[in-house]
Amino acid sequence: MSKKYLVTGGAGYVGSVVAAHLLQAGHEVTVLDDLSTGHREGVPAGAHFLEGRIQDAAKWLDPSYDAVLHFAAFSQVGESVADPEKYWRNNVGGTMDLLAAMRDAQIRTLVFSSTAATYGEPRSTPLTESAETAPTSPYGASKLAVDHMISGEAAAHGLAAVSLRYFNVAGAYGSCGERHDPESHLIPLVLQVAQGRREAISVYGADYPTPDGTCVRDYIHVADLAEAHLLALDAARAGEHLICNLGNGNGFSVREVIETVRKVTGHPIPEIAAPRRAGDPAVLVASARTAVDRLGWRPSRTDLAGIVADAWQFAQHLERTKES
Repeated sequence: MSKKYLVTGGAGYVGSVVAAHLLQAGHEVTVLDDLSTGHREGVPAGAHFLEGRIQDAAKWLDPSYDAVLHFAAFSQVGESVADPEKYWRNNVGGTMDLLAAMRDAQIRTLVFSSTAATYGEPRSTPLTESAETAPTSPYGASKLAVDHMISGEAAAHGLAAVSLRYFNVAGAYGSCGERHDPESHLIPLVLQVAQGRREAISVYGADYPTPDGTCVRDYIHVADLAEAHLLALDAARAGEHLICNLGNGNGFSVREVIETVRKVTGHPIPEIAAPRRAGDPAVLVASARTAVDRLGWRPSRTDLAGIVADAWQFAQHLERTKES
């Protein structure tokens, strides 16, 4: 049965892919985005678009919406350290306003884009949802604060809510892909080297207790991530706040990623040795058992070469678009 959804931040990387999946499933989709970090052309064809802030969601929300999928947030860790008030004001204050607008409009289902940054530096891996939450940045702290806020909303007002804590999202889906400014994620950074947009990739530390000495991370394809959101809508239960980690359960090292990019693109990728970065754990891999058990979710695009190939295709498309 077709339903009507509001997707906040739906002009961004993950939000746009989720919006596209909702449309393909036959639903009516409205995207709300202020375009401060999103891109108008990222909004999938067929979605209604509202340019605006989540703080003003009450202008547009009404009881005709079945649920809200909430992606709108600032997400740069370094920026959050330098400008924490920006993150508290938008990520936390904005979500508080959004929840109030949902209450007033009698919209009682929410899927929230959370993050593995809520955990901070893990004591053990794979990480489960019961792991200690000790974020090391205002960004991670702001997302954890929202999770606490949602738990209170579910208990007090019967909200049906699911928070999905992502690990390293990668890949692309059609014309929707990763293009942050500034870029901080490994795969697009290495692809920039392949494109000649940067001279080399920095490898921060090569003496970690891992097979090749570099950090190991869990990469999840953005399309697998999107499918989890649709399943979360079905799994949401009134009065419950369900939290699920999303990852593929396998780790790939920095050097494995670089070598895979070399193979996929056919380009040499020069490396520069750099010191370890403070707060970088050796291994960060998710346990997605809760998502498997509660959502019925299983990632199917777990091959690193496939993830990189999709991201490379999008990066080339973006470059051609800029040149034309």
